[in-house]
Amino acid sequence: MTTQMPVLYVISDALGETAEFVGRAAAAQFLGVKTRIRRVPYVRDEAHLEDIMEEALAEEAILVYTLVLKDLRDYIEKRAVEKGLRTVDILGPLIGELSNLTGNEPTHTPNIIHRLDEQYFRKVEAIEFAVKYDDGKDSRGVLYADVVLIGVSRTSKTPLSMYLAHKGLKAANIPLVPEVDPPEELFRISPRKVIGLTLRPELLNQIRTERLKTLGLGAAADYANLERIMQELEYARGIMKRIGCPIIDATGKAVEETASIALEILFKGERNV
Repeated sequence: MTTQMPVLYVISDALGETAEFVGRAAAAQFLGVKTRIRRVPYVRDEAHLEDIMEEALAEEAILVYTLVLKDLRDYIEKRAVEKGLRTVDILGPLIGELSNLTGNEPTHTPNIIHRLDEQYFRKVEAIEFAVKYDDGKDSRGVLYADVVLIGVSRTSKTPLSMYLAHKGLKAANIPLVPEVDPPEELFRISPRKVIGLTLRPELLNQIRTERLKTLGLGAAADYANLERIMQELEYARGIMKRIGCPIIDATGKAVEETASIALEILFKGERNV
């Protein structure tokens, strides 16, 4: 048994987050033992590895690495044996097994996962856009949106906006109310970017009645009045017809199903459903 503090050198050709996480998870299994972790990112050549190993040798450190370049993995293993250093290859064995299983050769591309993260950031941007331009908060969003959803209150505009945002689409939504003129931006964009949402009056009546109950309001309010609802739907259809946009009847459809139809409309052509 040794009282020396364990030292892990986390070596990566990218940020080294994966290897550091694994190192910390392993160290956490030893209660009362303090482990020092030094992360060395963006290691791309043998000279850099030599410098790291010399420093690691002085501290009797364990080399924990995620290097996708096979030449560097081979080099660190060869030189570590010669120097008497312990090593843990986190990615290499799994890459090898996946290659054996699939019959495909790995790309050996450093930092590739962060290139894929561009999709993630695009999704985050779309979600932030959907929140900012939800429920007609700022009609200027209509001009920058990939899709604009319009319809009367409680036709699932917001849930659908968020669902499409998770697909990377910037979605704005505009409520249609007879007493309020729709924003003029709505008539300045291509009708192919606009999708109208509607529901059967009876279902909308049920949804609004339940909504009023959750707010502690009486079901007799004008908001849930069937005649008023039919008036709103008629007004909304007039606006949708004026724009010339496709219309989706979301009655009986889950958000995922409505989203699937919306995506088909956006990328394959228009239809009323």
